[in-house]
Amino acid sequence: MAERKPIESWLTDMDGVLIHEGTPIPGAEEFLRRLRESGKPFLVLTNNSIYTPRDLSARLAGMGLEVPEECIWTSALATAKFLKGQRPGGTAYVIGEAGLTTALYQAGYVLTDKDPDYVVLGETRTYSFEALTKAIRLINAGARFICTNPDETGPSPEGVLPATGSVAALITKATGVDPYFVGKPNPLMMREALNSAGAHSETAVMIGDRMDTDIVAGMEAGMETILVLTGLTAEADVERFPYRPTRVAKSIADLIELI
Repeated sequence: MAERKPIESWLTDMDGVLIHEGTPIPGAEEFLRRLRESGKPFLVLTNNSIYTPRDLSARLAGMGLEVPEECIWTSALATAKFLKGQRPGGTAYVIGEAGLTTALYQAGYVLTDKDPDYVVLGETRTYSFEALTKAIRLINAGARFICTNPDETGPSPEGVLPATGSVAALITKATGVDPYFVGKPNPLMMREALNSAGAHSETAVMIGDRMDTDIVAGMEAGMETILVLTGLTAEADVERFPYRPTRVAKSIADLIELI
């Protein structure tokens, strides 16, 4: 493997890397403290589009993890930035929570169910039959179909929850229209995150717990990648994939000395 330049910027997934089911993973607090003290650009990434960066910063603070809101990058922010670049000042019918609607408002979008340019689907804990029916009819009428991320399930203390990818499959089945997914593993989300942090892929690293989202997205964006084994991908699973992370670590605690 070609020798890479020293790491100057850090991107890390949140669930499975820094926290697990609402509890900090050992080493996460010290890792984040080192990042803040280093002055190096860093971002915490999540495919979850429910919360705004301010919400997530407050939720993490409640767990003892200090992450400034400007250091959080969500699939909602990536989606809003993508749509602003594609169709500035456009319109969208949105199924989602405040994280997504706020990002679209800030990007200059008008949210409407009257002949929108896009139907945008994100996470919500209250998917309604009425909203899904409206989305299907709008897509059939010509609206373009965008999803914040392809995750089919999400974690909760009670067990898995259906997520955006599962609901998107329902809409696709009803319309015959596939969505464009903005979040991981789309490397677009990584490149937009790098741009947001003023970072460059040649000197950036992506830390994640999933080979099929975090690692492949980081690799395709040209970054160094580190897989931690505190989430969904076990060490034995790594060999099943046709690509490899730059390195594998047991947990975020093993990466503190690299900062």
